[in-house]
Amino acid sequence: MKFSEKWLRELVNPEIDTQGLVDQITMAGLEVDEIESVASDFSGVVVGEILLAEQHPNADKLQVCKVSDGNEEFQVVCGAPNARAGLKTAFAKVGAVLPGPDGKDFKIKKAKLRQVESLGMLCAEDELGMSEDHGGIMELAADAPVGACLREYLDLNDKIIDVDLTPNRGDCLSITGLAREVGVLNKAPVSFIEAEAVAPAIDDTFEVVLEAPQACPRYVGRVIRNVNVKAATPRWMVDKLARSGIRSIDPVVDVTNYVLLELGQPMHAFDLNKLSGNIVVRMAQQEEPLTLLDGQEVKLNEDTLVIADGSGPVAMAGIFGGEATGVTTDSTDIFLESAFFDPIAIAGRARSFGLHTDSSHRFERGVDWQLQRKAIERATALLLDIVGGDAGPVTEAVSEADLPSDRQVILRHAKVNSLLAFEMPAEEIEEILTRLGLQLESTAAGVWTVSVPAYRFDISIEVDLIEELARVYGYNNLPVRTPKASMPLKPNQESLVTVQQIRRNLIAQGYQEAITYSFIEAGLQKKFDDQYEAVALANPISAEMAVMRTSIWPGLVKALQYNQNRQQSRIRLFETGQRFLPNGEEMIQENVIAGVVCGGRDPEGWTAGKTQVDFFDVKAHVESLLALGGAGDDFRFVAQKHVALHPGQSAQIERQGEVVGYIGALHPSLQADLGLNGNVYLFELRLDLVQQGRLPRFSELSKFPESRRDLAVIVDESQSFEAVRQCAAEHAGEFLNEVTLFDVYQGQGIEVGRKSLALGLTWQHPSRTLNEEEISGAIDSVISALGKELGATLRE
Repeated sequence: MKFSEKWLRELVNPEIDTQGLVDQITMAGLEVDEIESVASDFSGVVVGEILLAEQHPNADKLQVCKVSDGNEEFQVVCGAPNARAGLKTAFAKVGAVLPGPDGKDFKIKKAKLRQVESLGMLCAEDELGMSEDHGGIMELAADAPVGACLREYLDLNDKIIDVDLTPNRGDCLSITGLAREVGVLNKAPVSFIEAEAVAPAIDDTFEVVLEAPQACPRYVGRVIRNVNVKAATPRWMVDKLARSGIRSIDPVVDVTNYVLLELGQPMHAFDLNKLSGNIVVRMAQQEEPLTLLDGQEVKLNEDTLVIADGSGPVAMAGIFGGEATGVTTDSTDIFLESAFFDPIAIAGRARSFGLHTDSSHRFERGVDWQLQRKAIERATALLLDIVGGDAGPVTEAVSEADLPSDRQVILRHAKVNSLLAFEMPAEEIEEILTRLGLQLESTAAGVWTVSVPAYRFDISIEVDLIEELARVYGYNNLPVRTPKASMPLKPNQESLVTVQQIRRNLIAQGYQEAITYSFIEAGLQKKFDDQYEAVALANPISAEMAVMRTSIWPGLVKALQYNQNRQQSRIRLFETGQRFLPNGEEMIQENVIAGVVCGGRDPEGWTAGKTQVDFFDVKAHVESLLALGGAGDDFRFVAQKHVALHPGQSAQIERQGEVVGYIGALHPSLQADLGLNGNVYLFELRLDLVQQGRLPRFSELSKFPESRRDLAVIVDESQSFEAVRQCAAEHAGEFLNEVTLFDVYQGQGIEVGRKSLALGLTWQHPSRTLNEEEISGAIDSVISALGKELGATLRE
């Protein structure tokens, strides 16, 4: 919004210069984009009156004028087509300094034009840097004082300030709103505009019906008859409009624009004699036509609020008037309107038609819903002074139930001090908010109930009030405090295996880390997990990303498929991330690590073999991970089926009764469905159980020799070595160091369905040498236990 500094200072005049004012406004959150002078620097220019204008004897397009400065008469040669006797204009006398077109000033001197002496220059607006208008010399008002300094007469020492307001500060889209802000910031008195009620001279009214009260809960109107639209708009009003970026059109339009800038209330005037029936505020019908004031014809939408009469729409409410009922120089009777439109009803409507007007700009941000009557009284008084006429009574159509309600916000002194980080005195809080137009009532110690004025749509909660306090107090005045926090060193859990260690281990084994989406396709999810029903997304990006994964495998296998389709044969990928397991109405987010392997056991090379990776290669990779924390013996691999794994090559990994995860070959049918080449092996482990290690402890090395005994036992071929190892370890005594499997045999001499396991058992005492009786007793105990618990027999 552009505004004249002089106009602002008519309402509030703090003792600061222009730059100080601009800095202050910017620091208050109303950023200033630009400052420009109303006119360029010049001197020696006065109000002159042309007494005589005659044809130049030697030039068809020049005139010889006699110009008075109030004391003397001067001969001036002028080429402007509008130079004429009786015109008051800008007269640059000999010695005046004017701005040049190249940025350099030049001085007016005596000159001869076609052999005729010229003692000065009659100036156009562009020659004084006031505008780009060069259609002729300036035409001043008939009552302009001859000889007066032009700069002083036209207030050309004024500055135009362009403020870029944020959308929440619609209350500052007027000179009154800006004056209120400047007054608050400087503790200066503000001369607010008073609009006394204009006594009606006639009884004429025009009926208004609200058919869309939610969108327009208040509509104020007034009939004014016998106006003279051909009257001239006062120079002071034209200048103020121009310095706010609005061109003067006619006195009626100028007054409505002036009130818009002065109070912030958009208004519109209809030619009363062009209206039929009554005014109806309603929603438009789809494709209903309307020709706007600029001649553009639009097809309205059902969500567009319109002002209509008996013939149809006559204006887009809050946006643009219609051409058919617009005021012209022939108009004699007008209907003046001032309405409140709900911001939601106006927001976006102008843009949908490629429009942006001063009215829509304000209504979209919110206009004071108590301002309409004051605005129409102010506009009426101005119109009667300029165009004359007889005003009727003010009529108002209102839906009280649909008007915004008065807002009250609770403000706590403690909360203010907490957020602003210093003790703001209660008296200062009350003073700032009162100057902002808010009303405070103390309801308890350190607690206020704050009534918010109708023009502050942006204040609705406590922090809004605190922001106002900080803004007015001055952001640059708030204390600067370094944040303090207790930051003790986190204890280093020596027994914890970090994710970084796990990653490094897998990378050292030839894996590459992958990151896949947490959302996967529902059908693929079911193929990899039949235990959990995946949580579906309410608004999925696509069908391939419709549910939250309960396993990382689907994403890794898709990544493997992607790489195989691009001629990659040896692939080792791993990923750490979360899987999402439904648990009633809740969802468990569990951190896991998973991997996928296929292709050759070794990287391609002239020394590498052609052997493909198998189940035991991947098992070795996993065992390497599990051993990182020094607790590898806690984990067991138990044959177990899984929907996504090969029935004969799958195992469940357990730790002290808890399921850690699964390992195995991808199920052949699933492999075929996905079109994968070669055998694919997978593993997935719970990170929390893998990361739990053992704190290492030192034990003194024994200086006494070890004792080893070998024995071969025959067990069922389905029996695992792990079961045999555990049974032997439990019954071999406390000094057993190790149980080793060094041979497995099936064949001649072993009955069908059985197998021979050759075990090496090693003992060592820390303080002496074990004797033969102790070793033999331990061996007998192991053989007996294996026979009882596992049905094992000693091989002869």
